[in-house]
Amino acid sequence: MNETSNTTILPEGHPVRIYFQEKEIINTLLEELIAVKPYEEFQKYTNIFNQLHAIEKRFARKENQLFPFLEKKGWTGPSQGMWSFHDNLREQFRMLRKNMEDRDFSIIENNTSYLVNGIYRLMEVEETVLFPNALNLLAEDDWIKMRVGEEEIGWMLPQSPAPYPSVAYVHPSVDFTIREMPFSLENRSHYDEGHMTVEQVNLLFKTMPLDLTYVDENDKVIFYNRGEERVFPRSAGIIGREVKFCHPPKSVGTVLKILEEFRKGTKSESSFWINYKDRLIYIRYFAVRDADKNYKGVIEMSQDITDIKKIEGEKRLLDWE
Repeated sequence: MNETSNTTILPEGHPVRIYFQEKEIINTLLEELIAVKPYEEFQKYTNIFNQLHAIEKRFARKENQLFPFLEKKGWTGPSQGMWSFHDNLREQFRMLRKNMEDRDFSIIENNTSYLVNGIYRLMEVEETVLFPNALNLLAEDDWIKMRVGEEEIGWMLPQSPAPYPSVAYVHPSVDFTIREMPFSLENRSHYDEGHMTVEQVNLLFKTMPLDLTYVDENDKVIFYNRGEERVFPRSAGIIGREVKFCHPPKSVGTVLKILEEFRKGTKSESSFWINYKDRLIYIRYFAVRDADKNYKGVIEMSQDITDIKKIEGEKRLLDWE
């Protein structure tokens, strides 16, 4: 089992793959620690030493996550032998820290060599014995549970590793997962999909860049949204009013024709576009029907499409700055 095969075959975020990613960091730090002369560049040595000391997270993950899973499979060797190896290295770190406080440079160089060689030996045993056997003994579910526990301990990596198992993208159109609601359903109404309060519904309609008017099956206006910038003015006085009295006389005939065809079921949509105050306005009417195809009214939607009509090509990047 070699390092190259592990980092390419094991999926992103797998605990063993993370160990090998850390190994690359550790090797670099060990080379740098040996190369620097503490009596000449003590601050540099200290910085490298402190970064290497983060190997404690690696020890803790093995002792508190990997070893217990191996014990359940009957392999107690790592818990007994390798844990002691960890403790020896911890003691070497402690001694070196004391040497650094005393500025005892000759002993620092000597003890650095012991520490570096000890870590190299440990990683060799990990790669040739610990990880191959662990991969043979443990099941996929074990690795998934282990990874959850590792989140609390952390890693030596500059950024958190990829989640494991990886979370595949699921398009909303094919996502049928029934999830527990992350909010109370009190004071919320259920819609075709989702639950909202009255305030949220009002905010939704107010924020939409459209003029919406709902005329019920009795040709009475029962709703319109209060957008920040409406295309056509509206006032609360139209609520409950017959729709034929809400349009100029010259367009009433067209509106009534639309309602008639919608009610009969011969048509379900009608569109117009006009120039209004030097803007191009798109006006659409949609028949509203229930699940049994019964006519329930009409939605009138008006939108200023002047700027939309000018769009060409593509825009895929954010250009706020």
